Amino acid sequence: MVTSDLFDNNAKIDAFVFTDESNRFYFTRFETSFGAVVLSREKSVFITDFRYEAEAMENIADFEIVITNYSGFYAKIAEVLTSMGAKTVGYGEKMFIDEFAQFKAALAGFKLKPAEDAISAKRAVKTDEEIGFISAAQQIAEGALKRAISHAKAGMTERELMAAINYEMIIGGAEKYSFETIVAFGANTAQPHHHPSDKKLDKNELILVDMGAKYKGYCSDMTRTFCLGHPGEQLAEVYETVKEAQEYAIKNIKAGMTCHDADALAREYITAHGYGDNFGHSFGHGVGVDIHESPRVGANSQTVLQPNMIITAEPGIYIAGLGGVRIEDMLVVKEDGVLNLTNYDKKLNI
Repeated sequence: MVTSDLFDNNAKIDAFVFTDESNRFYFTRFETSFGAVVLSREKSVFITDFRYEAEAMENIADFEIVITNYSGFYAKIAEVLTSMGAKTVGYGEKMFIDEFAQFKAALAGFKLKPAEDAISAKRAVKTDEEIGFISAAQQIAEGALKRAISHAKAGMTERELMAAINYEMIIGGAEKYSFETIVAFGANTAQPHHHPSDKKLDKNELILVDMGAKYKGYCSDMTRTFCLGHPGEQLAEVYETVKEAQEYAIKNIKAGMTCHDADALAREYITAHGYGDNFGHSFGHGVGVDIHESPRVGANSQTVLQPNMIITAEPGIYIAGLGGVRIEDMLVVKEDGVLNLTNYDKKLNI
């Protein structure tokens, strides 16, 4: 993983330390439960313990591997930083209070600067390799949903459909799920982050599925809303409104616009159709190693979209006691528009 731009954009920082699991993986492409990445302009060091020594030596290229244990972890970070000649150190993530106290005490001889914004900005713009991994994860998820939803029938519970989707993702090539799969039936679809229950599916009820697969350490994210029959006039209208709002936004999003403006494309469309108060979440978010990354594509975000950012496009309308609709695709931002990584159709009826 090239790091020169990280230093070019943060010239006053001599070295970076990343102890967060996601950031460790981002730089090393190696998943561990313990360790740190320490970077200077001239040197890259991965610190871990004996459990990962052999695999790290075999799998992590262009890094010096340093072995320590938990009790000596922060002292070892300080030792590595000293060997690099670092004076100002950027640390790149949130830590638990007790961890930060140990970190700060061990690095008392260095000037510490929070650098979460720096690493978030770097991770927000994807390489071609990262886009390939996310695209592959999305293809796995789409295949899984297509196979699982074909078995949806009256009497099936939300948990049963969730289990079928998860099973299909794993046998289809996913390493794991990007997040807990959301399956909601009927009035439960009005809860954007509903936890699957023993609610049974009835004829003419909505089915909302929000899911993602993880491949090579990268996430996908997709939502589709279906109906086993006909949902009634109002929910059919809601479905068309969400679908049209998403299509309008996707057609007009491009690099150079702010996240606020991207959000407004769908939000204003939904508001114009009388459902503005029923769209309570942001239009989208970044996706990568984590399911939620920078940028946040919402009404209060002035972040400027850049080429090769990957964002979701997920407008929704939710009516308590009746039901809700969300449709979500993943987009690669380009200079003149977007590349949609989601190919799953948007038919309501199954």
